[in-house]
Amino acid sequence: MPTVLRFAGLRVVIYPNDHRPAHVHVKGGGEAVFILNCPGGPLELRESYGFKLTELRRIEEALAEEIAALCAAWSAHHGDF
Repeated sequence: MPTVLRFAGLRVVIYPNDHRPAHVHVKGGGEAVFILNCPGGPLELRESYGFKLTELRRIEEALAEEIAALCAAWSAHHGDF
């Protein structure tokens, strides 16, 4: 599973051969899945376990700043969104 971003001790990954819609998995102390709504967002939390609400807000803010790069990474692995 390719790591496409790291921040605050977390890994953001895109699984090879994963399903649409475009999304990322955030791992570290828990796992959260965010739908990217490419090409420009907004992000949408699909599911989460192990993260507190305040952590999820920080994660979402960090991902939102990188939405273009995350959508490009999804497209590089899977083609269109």
